[in-house]
Amino acid sequence: MQTAVKMTRYKSDHETGVVAYHIGENSMTVQFQDGAFYLYDHQKPGAAHVKEMKILAKTGSGLSTYISQHVQENYKRKWR
Repeated sequence: MQTAVKMTRYKSDHETGVVAYHIGENSMTVQFQDGAFYLYDHQKPGAAHVKEMKILAKTGSGLSTYISQHVQENYKRKWR
């Protein structure tokens, strides 16, 4: 069972698969349009990817594309 975290709405100027995100100290949770939540951390997919994903989330540009091109199935945990 997941602990509830406050998600931030992903603000993008175009259609995207990402709905919301939560940034932790060493992790990031992303909610997609299909209702699935994914946890990414310094173990999976690694600190460099998480750092880049945090930047993209804050700018509201390219997060979904980055995940599909560079991270794919390399996430720590998935739930609905």
